[in-house]
Amino acid sequence: MIPLAPMAISRVCVFLGSAMGSDPAFAAAAEELGRAIGGKGWTLVYGGASVGLMGVLADATLAAGGKVHGVIPADMLERELAHQGLSRLDIVGTMAQRKELMFAGSDAFVALPGGFGTLDELFEALTLSLLGHHQRPCLLVDLGGYYRHLIAFADGAVAAGLIKPAHRALLEVVDDPTAAVALLANR
Repeated sequence: MIPLAPMAISRVCVFLGSAMGSDPAFAAAAEELGRAIGGKGWTLVYGGASVGLMGVLADATLAAGGKVHGVIPADMLERELAHQGLSRLDIVGTMAQRKELMFAGSDAFVALPGGFGTLDELFEALTLSLLGHHQRPCLLVDLGGYYRHLIAFADGAVAAGLIKPAHRALLEVVDDPTAAVALLANR
């Protein structure tokens, strides 16, 4: 990959759960972020599912007049139920291809609550940034303290000398979707 200079935000890649989770605040945050992305005229790039928080996010973006680009591996079409109402849906062969296509077409990365897949995508975006493959923002929405242990881990790894402070700074933490959108809009 060729390192990219910072750019104006027009395509936001969001990582989040394909499940709804147990806290109704998760769905409310996904809906809020989707409305904001659509309202800004940005395009949402995400995993292409119609279920869980992913579906809520995509539906809210579309309802706000935004465009949505989904990317889903063929073997996940049934499990994650590909969203059929998107502006664009790409079906790829592997999870690695999914991430490559999502990353290539995005100006910023935002993680809402999710599980292992969400963390995998977020950490790959961060790793590519610290290796100099891109200079795009990586935001973690720590909704209600959902990611507090992950943040503590990252800070502890800095204290242990295993993550450089400059690399830790690549992960920007905000409390809610409104703060994430404001941060991106002011780039």
